[in-house]
Amino acid sequence: MTDSLTHISPFLVAALYHFVSVPRFAGLQAPLQTLCEQNGVKGTLLLAHEGINGTIAGPDIGIHAVLAFLRAQPEFSGLEHKESRASKMPFLRMKVKLKKEIVTMGVEDIDPNKVVGTYVAAKDWNALISDPDTIVIDTRNDYETAIGTFRGALDPKTKSFREFPEWVRQNPGLHNKPKVAMYCTGGIRCEKATAFMKAEGFDEVYHLKGGILKYLEEVPQEESLWDGACFVFDERVSVEHGLKEGEHRLCHACRNPITAEEMTSPLYEEGVSCSHCYDTRTEEDRLRYRQRQHQIALAKKRGQRHIGS
Repeated sequence: MTDSLTHISPFLVAALYHFVSVPRFAGLQAPLQTLCEQNGVKGTLLLAHEGINGTIAGPDIGIHAVLAFLRAQPEFSGLEHKESRASKMPFLRMKVKLKKEIVTMGVEDIDPNKVVGTYVAAKDWNALISDPDTIVIDTRNDYETAIGTFRGALDPKTKSFREFPEWVRQNPGLHNKPKVAMYCTGGIRCEKATAFMKAEGFDEVYHLKGGILKYLEEVPQEESLWDGACFVFDERVSVEHGLKEGEHRLCHACRNPITAEEMTSPLYEEGVSCSHCYDTRTEEDRLRYRQRQHQIALAKKRGQRHIGS
């Protein structure tokens, strides 16, 4: 990252995950929480028997301190991460959580440490998904795929990752081509999705190493087969080619990403409703949301950040 970019976008964002057996994972919670707080780092880290997953943001020196601590643990010595930048802190607080899974699919005995698909580097992805013998699958959820996807990819239109296994089982046509190529935001969902596909009898299963984020970082826009923006789980809402911050905003009523054009809709009211959720909310809901939005506005006037914003 250049000095000018660091000045414009002073917060370093690190997305990371690592599948590995960590029987002592609970013991890492408190020291990680303390270290992050001491270094001005915010975000979420999930710890489980199967590894670590999360995204954190903060000053460069703080993020590097947290990453160094993690890599000093024998289980995480091979930890990889992806970096981008943010013009303002994209998280409200720091949370280190203990979980049953670091990404929840809900299928027993799926272990990416034992079986996983073949990794494909970003530079080789275009050739794979352009092959007529390849079926391309977006493993993300509907609100993510709505703002961007690879050309020609199948969209399962799932509401949560737990729905993905059933979608696969209900679509026997996925076996019609010899190759299956899968992708997600940063790569973690595909670790389990490809392991699941292998268990379901698919032989040639591939996944984009580093996910969409790595592709948008490394592949020039003029060569890209990606259309739109990539949803991210922080206050930036989306990123585009070169990992620059996107123009989407979040509807705080339904948590869907919305465009500048959608914000001109008569159904849009900041913090209250948008065209995605207006018909699914009651007037009582909207009254409650307006009260919350009023509190957010008051906090902003005081130079504070409301916890519900």
